[in-house]
Amino acid sequence: MNKNDLIGAVADASGLSKNDASHAVESVFGAITKALAGGDEVRLVGFGTFSVAKRKASMGRNPRTGEPMPIKASTQPKFKAGKGLKDAVN
Repeated sequence: MNKNDLIGAVADASGLSKNDASHAVESVFGAITKALAGGDEVRLVGFGTFSVAKRKASMGRNPRTGEPMPIKASTQPKFKAGKGLKDAVN
């Protein structure tokens, strides 16, 4: 399922127009992104938790040449599935 499929499914399930469903989906994604960018955690009970993890700088190797190269520190978004989502999938 891609974003357009998700928007179509939201429109069908909620009775909204595709345009309104698109705004709703984009708003949810925007709110999650904004919260994570601010360092917050987003918990959706029964679905899962979005969080941010910080990765330290490290040394890696260039796969082509084998030379050591520095890897910058970064912030990564993470998702941990909740019990309701796990149960629905299994």
